Amino acid sequence: MALVQVAQHASDLDRAAAFYESLLGRRPSGRFDPPGLLFFDLDGVRLLLDVNAPPALLYLRVDDIEAEVTRLAAAGVEVVSQPHVIFTHTDDSLGPAGAAEWQAFIRDSEDNLVGLVEWR
Repeated sequence: MALVQVAQHASDLDRAAAFYESLLGRRPSGRFDPPGLLFFDLDGVRLLLDVNAPPALLYLRVDDIEAEVTRLAAAGVEVVSQPHVIFTHTDDSLGPAGAAEWQAFIRDSEDNLVGLVEWR
């Protein structure tokens, strides 16, 4: 079994499209309006922004969490929590063994919380 799609609430598809295009650095892969669906391809997993979906908490892996938070803050994105270490992986069951997991949190254009994750 493999994850195919994650749905996230979006009240305004145009606003959400602009936000996620900037955040992800890629254009939407599909839009169906009506009924209010916008898709992004995240390396084979679809991110669905849906006017009828409930909010979800997304965690996105980034290469450089400080640089990403700085870039987003400069673009006016609300930074809810600055980068900080959550824990260190003792084995590879949830991430690379020995890596410290850093996380930060932002708010998207639709008032959803989004986590950013870097393994060091």
